[in-house]
Amino acid sequence: MGHLDHASFGLLTPALSYAMAVIGAALGLRCTVRALATSGRSRRNWLITAASAIGTGIWTMHFVAMLGFSVRGTDIRYNVPLTILSLLVAMLVVGVGVFCVGYGRDRVRSLLIGGLTTGLGVASMHYLGMAALKLHGSVHYDPLLVALSVAIAVVAATAALWAALNIKSPIAVVGASLLMGAAVSSMHYTGMMAVGVHIVPSGGDLSGATTMQFIFPLAVGLGSYLFVTSAFVALSPTADERAAYSVAEQPVESSDGHPADRSADQSAAQGHPTPLGESAPAGEAVTPTPAATA
Repeated sequence: MGHLDHASFGLLTPALSYAMAVIGAALGLRCTVRALATSGRSRRNWLITAASAIGTGIWTMHFVAMLGFSVRGTDIRYNVPLTILSLLVAMLVVGVGVFCVGYGRDRVRSLLIGGLTTGLGVASMHYLGMAALKLHGSVHYDPLLVALSVAIAVVAATAALWAALNIKSPIAVVGASLLMGAAVSSMHYTGMMAVGVHIVPSGGDLSGATTMQFIFPLAVGLGSYLFVTSAFVALSPTADERAAYSVAEQPVESSDGHPADRSADQSAAQGHPTPLGESAPAGEAVTPTPAATA
């Protein structure tokens, strides 16, 4: 049996991986909240962004944590196509769950189906990522811990989707994201506790990419995507803000159908007289000046 170290860089990789999970969850929740407040193409686009954010956040969390994973007595390499497939699976299956919630008419059924689908997708991403791992030896799993990790993933996904449906305020979203990040991290490390490695000494070279050659640059790139998308979401106006802008830009029409003079309306409303030589707005009485009454 090889000795497994899940934090070879200390607390750095667990802390960074948790931060990635929280950012992905927060961004996904905010996008889902935006989607539920819109319709048509706008809803679809927000849901796609939510799925990519949650899927990217979970995948980045997993592989940032894997940067700290090492096995004494063997090098570690990664199968590049299988690793990329795990990312696509994460985004695709999370997308199915998010769209179930976004378009489902029966919220309870949509939540259960979406939570189950998303949770199984998260677990599939994790174990596909582990299948991409190459080393001198064989990897085996504890079935009970694997089942527990899948259950944690399903519960965490269902809770996240419930939060998207019921939590609207930014502060509540932050709290839900912190819990979601903890749940995703718990799922990952529970799955990693299920791993056992039997080392087979070999002098041959392993095929595939090292963590620094492939995983680290990809994780940095996806992490940057999360930050850029977070800025975009924060700066884009909400549906209520757009509606307020539309109302503010509409001209006020007088009774004869022509745009009214807003300054005259405001002067009349404040009790100021209309200057001599200017007509009052339709329907308004002209307030006489002292000079006129004299």
